[in-house]
Formats: sequence, C-alpha cells, structure tokens
Amino acid sequence: MANSEIKKLPKSEVEIKVSVEWNDWKKYIDQAVADISKEIKVAGFRAGKAPRDVVEKKVGSNMILEEAAQKAIQGTYPQVLDKEKIEAIGQPKAEILKIAEGNEFEYKVVTAVVPEAQIKDWKDKIKKVNKEYENKKAEVSEEDLEKELSQLAQSRVQLVDVEREAKDGDSVMIDFQVKKQGVPIEGGSSKNHPLVLGKGVFIPGFEENVIGMKAGEEKEFELKFPEEYHEKSLAGNPATFSVKLNAVQERKTPEISDSFAKSLGKFETLEELKKNMKEGLLKEKEEQFKEKRRAEYIEKLVESTKAELPEVLVHEELHRMIGEFEMQLSGMGITFEKYLEQIKKTQDDVEKDWKPQAEKRIMAALALEKVAKETEIEVPAEKIEAEINKTIAQYKGVKDVEKNIDLAKLYNYVKGNLQNEEVFNFLEGLK
Repeated sequence: MANSEIKKLPKSEVEIKVSVEWNDWKKYIDQAVADISKEIKVAGFRAGKAPRDVVEKKVGSNMILEEAAQKAIQGTYPQVLDKEKIEAIGQPKAEILKIAEGNEFEYKVVTAVVPEAQIKDWKDKIKKVNKEYENKKAEVSEEDLEKELSQLAQSRVQLVDVEREAKDGDSVMIDFQVKKQGVPIEGGSSKNHPLVLGKGVFIPGFEENVIGMKAGEEKEFELKFPEEYHEKSLAGNPATFSVKLNAVQERKTPEISDSFAKSLGKFETLEELKKNMKEGLLKEKEEQFKEKRRAEYIEKLVESTKAELPEVLVHEELHRMIGEFEMQLSGMGITFEKYLEQIKKTQDDVEKDWKPQAEKRIMAALALEKVAKETEIEVPAEKIEAEINKTIAQYKGVKDVEKNIDLAKLYNYVKGNLQNEEVFNFLEGLK
C-alpha cells in the first residue's frame, strides 16, 4: 500500500511524497530479482529461476534495489495520481528518498499539473458582446455577388492562340534558362513553362521583357535579383535570362449571361445562378460572423481568467502550433526548415515569437472548461459516441488508419469539441 503527501508548488506544479509499506516494497524487490535473473546466465539454473542470493552475488544488491525502485515508482505513482485526483502533465521528475530492505520505500515526484483557473465577472462582458451583436447580421451586397461572379467567369477563361506580340494579361508558353556569371543556376530552367503576363510571378523586370515578343522569338537580357530574394546565393546578384516564346494565347473571359449560367450545367438562367451563389455566400458570411463573435467571447473570457501556466504546457502547445503550421506549409510545397531560411530565424526564435499566442490558446481552453463546470454543461455520452462513430466511419477501409486510431485520444478530442460548442451556444443565449 502507498501513502502520499501533496505539496503545491508555484507555476502549477506539485510535489508528491510517496511511501510504500515494506510488505509491498518486498514484492517489488522479489519481482526485480526474478526479472534480472531472466536476463543473466547463472550456471545450474534455468532463466528466471536463480535464487536471490545467487543473483545478488552476480549483479550486486544495488542493481536489484534500483530495479525494484523503478518498478515501485511505475506501480504506485499512477495509483497515487488517481487517488489524489491529480491531472499530471509532462514528464515527472522522481527522486528516491529512502531505499533499504526491511523498511518503507520512499520517493518524491515533482510534476506539472493542469492549472487551476479562476474566472471572474465574465457574464457581464459576454452580455455586452451580445448586446453589440443584437442588430448586426450577415449580409451579401451586390458588390459581393458581382465579385464572386467575376471570379467564377475568370475560372472559365478560354485560351485562344493569337499571332501578335504578347501583351499584359496574355497567357504565354516559354522556354527559359537563367545563368549567373555564365553558369546555369540549379532549377533555373524550364521548357514550355506557362505564364500569365502581369501576375508578377517572376522577379521584377522579367515579364516586362517578355511583353512585346512574338511566338518563335528568342531574347536574352540581364536582371538583378531583389536584395530580399529567398535564395541567398542569388539575392542582390545580376543574372542573364535567355527566353524563347513558344506561344501567345489571349485569355477570353466568358460574358456573364444566361448562356454562361447554362454552361455550368445546373442552371437555366443567370438569375438562378445568382440566387444559388447568394445563398452560398450568405452561409459563408454567417459562418465568418459566428467565428468573429466567438473570437470576441474568447477575448473576454481570457481577460477574466487567471491561471499559472507550467512551462511544459506552453512548450507542448508551441509544438502543436508548429505542427499545424508545418501541415499548412506542406500543402504549399514548403518545408518548415525552408520557411525558417526564408525568414532568417531559428525554431527557437519562432517559439519565442509565438509564446504569447500559445499562452492565450491555453488560457482560452482553460476558460471554456471553467465556464462548462460553472454552468454544469455536460455532453451526453451517447452524443459523444455517435460523433466518434461518425469520425471512424470516414476512415472505413483506409489501410492502417482505422486500426491505428487512439480511441482514448479521439474520445477526449470529440468530447472537448462538443463541450466547447455547447458552451458557445450557452454564451450566445446570455442576455
């Protein structure tokens, strides 16, 4: 049996002193002897069957006690956390206080815990936000609709070959090569490369040199790379560009009319298309409107919340943020390392810059959890289960994904999301 004493420390840490009675401590010693004897060869005995005195003579008493101590800590520490209802986070630091045979085994652990948040005067602040939003609503203007229609028409642009000089707005196909001091640079050439003139994809001056060229024409010119160019070996340096123009295509945007609406396959008239687009835009704006309002709730709740954040929790949140950012960069074909090169910073610099945001995210999560407790908001188990089943169903048949789902983590994730949604619904109803 293990007895424990709890002492609160600053920065949401606790010191836990644990004493294991001799009867239980002896069992851990016996287990240590059995396990060690399986790992060593003792003449005349099968693996794991050598007696204590023989094993001790072979490896020494210290090794046996150290192994037993490790087993005792691993066996009793989780029990103490459960008994004392301590939500430990991060890697605990253990220190042995008393280790001998015939006596209690004692150790202490210092660990970070989920912070105890205090939240005050939050309801009036939320009510004030709701008052400000009483007469606000999401709307779609004619300008919004025209802009969306224009973008849709641009996505349906037709390319028509023309025999004339290339001009701003044309699509062209080019072969190009870039040389620095007469030597081709790595990745500095391409064949039949598509380019829309005027988009500013290449360095300043490149597209201006292509404008005026005709299909079949070749041209060589010099340009200087910008000082802030991401490739350091080229930044601020002159280079020679060789370009051959293979084709010039005029971009013809379809006229926004009934015919255009019909060409999309779902509509008979332009009015039907506009109605459909307006409904879609309104849903988007309502979602943005809701997110903006909820962001203001978060601001007010964080303002009203106090908690001591352990460094380990902030560090975990920073790594989570970096992981999310790496996913975004990956979608753009950029690695995090390349990003750091471009902004001329280290990961430590980024973590330092992002630390206030990480702390704010943690405080927001603590505040939402505190509001849920104060208002007795609970998500029914069947609702959590239904959402979990829906999530798992999305991966049905996906090799190695379904069987590797961590159900405990998924449960906590789903429960947290559903609980936060209930909290936001409650906040929206405060008058």
